[in-house]
Amino acid sequence: MNLERIVRLLGLRYVTAALVLLALAALYGAASLSRPEATAEAFGSGVDDPLASAVSVCPGRENARLSVQGASPNLLKVKARTPGRADVVQTPNGLGVGSLTTPGGLWTKDLSDVKDSYTVRASGAMAAGLEAEQTTHWPKGDDRGLAGLRCARPGTDLWFLGPGPTAAESIDVHLTNVDAEPAAVDITALSGEGPLDTPDGRGIPVPPYSTKVVSLGKSPEGLGEIVKTASDLSLRVRATTGRIAASVRVRIGDGKGVEWLPVSPGPAASLIVPGLPGGNGRRSLLVAVPGQEDAAIRLQVITSTGTFAPQGQDTLDAPAGTVTTLDLDRALTGKPAAVRLLSDRPIVAGFSAQRGADIAYGTSTPPLTPGGFGVVSDNRFDTTIALTAPRGDATVRITPLGPQSTPKTIKVPSDRTVEVKLTAAEKGYGVVIVPQPGSGPVHAVRTLSTGKGDTALITALPINPARTTVHLPPVGDTQTAITP
Repeated sequence: MNLERIVRLLGLRYVTAALVLLALAALYGAASLSRPEATAEAFGSGVDDPLASAVSVCPGRENARLSVQGASPNLLKVKARTPGRADVVQTPNGLGVGSLTTPGGLWTKDLSDVKDSYTVRASGAMAAGLEAEQTTHWPKGDDRGLAGLRCARPGTDLWFLGPGPTAAESIDVHLTNVDAEPAAVDITALSGEGPLDTPDGRGIPVPPYSTKVVSLGKSPEGLGEIVKTASDLSLRVRATTGRIAASVRVRIGDGKGVEWLPVSPGPAASLIVPGLPGGNGRRSLLVAVPGQEDAAIRLQVITSTGTFAPQGQDTLDAPAGTVTTLDLDRALTGKPAAVRLLSDRPIVAGFSAQRGADIAYGTSTPPLTPGGFGVVSDNRFDTTIALTAPRGDATVRITPLGPQSTPKTIKVPSDRTVEVKLTAAEKGYGVVIVPQPGSGPVHAVRTLSTGKGDTALITALPINPARTTVHLPPVGDTQTAITP
């Protein structure tokens, strides 16, 4: 090949490259000129987009009532682009059980002969602020109890606090895969004696659109023999492949109560555990320390009359890798309360509360703040909402939906807990809790109860901020927006 031909070939390559760069520059320049408002400032913090889809799983297991409550459109700061719907289907086969198409409406159904879990799939306007709950009432028999839970959202890292096998006859972990791809799950645990170090409970397969029930202490998947001597447990459920919806059912014993454990927020150094119910019965605080170092935790009980350290104990020393239990009976003297925890290490915290023949479990919660709201969908029997304002005075609007539609405005002084009783209704109804403009943060729990004395039954439901938007990250006007 002579020198003149080589020069000609190189020239063609450079001309081609130059034409490509010119085309990209023209495209990028046209995009900038057509959107002059797209400045670095406009894209600096991203945007909130309306939540367009939501999935949650009601674990079924026994005769239960499912309730799905939609959020009223006037509560949503960002409006959805489509009206959407919420469908309740059987998880394994997708067969429909019911639908909700009215924003702010309530769908409820009592189900019998429950064989498997149910999946709630919502789209469009129905996805934002949707609440789905499952409640069970057994007034007599070996499974006597009042049990309730918020239907679980799929995730990859979930925490639970509750009893171990020496304090409960059975502990069943329901694992549901709502996706088309298989999932794999690791279950690990801390006890009062320390971490339960075992290879058991690892790599549990959960096929698509199915539920696997793992009974703790009764199989290798349920952590095997090592868990049988534990009286208190902190469970961590992690999806190593895919994602999982997890619910944990506890049966204390024949006629001694059944309950579902609430999902706890991940470990944090500052926590509020609201909703410890008043009345007779044992009340206990549960604290897990997942790290490798001991935790020094400052405690304060928040009641209707003020704050104080339980039994004069300002600091709880909790060993690393353990669950520590603190009896609160003498400190509470029958009053409803919340507990503030300030730790030098990340911790997980919750409570257990006995009443009559039943038991309830609670956990720490994120606060409700102005601009947000909380929803509970199945309020029947004797219903109370416990409100705690840990930092500044709070003002909350509680609005029952449906026939019980008279709203209440409740003022909660700073560092106080206020309990609000709602009208009982056998058919149940939804309630919206809305902090008012200028209100301090407030933590809330809904308690259902029925019966008295030895026949009393109880369940508690932490109220979390409703999910209404998804935050989209910022995108700048750079060439990386159109080229990798």
